Amino acid sequence: MLVSALLLSLPAQAEVLVLKTQSFIVKIDVRCAEGNVTCEYVLYTGTSRRTGKSISVKGHTMHSKCADGVTPCRFQGYTFDNGKINYTVYEDGGLVVMNGDKTLANEKGVWK
Repeated sequence: MLVSALLLSLPAQAEVLVLKTQSFIVKIDVRCAEGNVTCEYVLYTGTSRRTGKSISVKGHTMHSKCADGVTPCRFQGYTFDNGKINYTVYEDGGLVVMNGDKTLANEKGVWK
């Protein structure tokens, strides 16, 4: 019953993107209506090609700011935080995983 209520409260699935890098397969599930400039409900599921292990994290879109310094302008990608670990997926297929100032992964992939 609780699971059903949770699923009903989630935004409808709008778009799932797949990024393949040398070490990971990343699924980006954008759960905002088409036409929204920004989205605060994006799911990251990253799977290691080596081990098959996966992690899922909630995040949001990233944009540069317009001239007014407030309004979001150009889309840059997505960012996800899991404790001290940050996952950033760029529009150009870049994947950067950081633990504070330490780079854990920095790979370029292809959107499928």
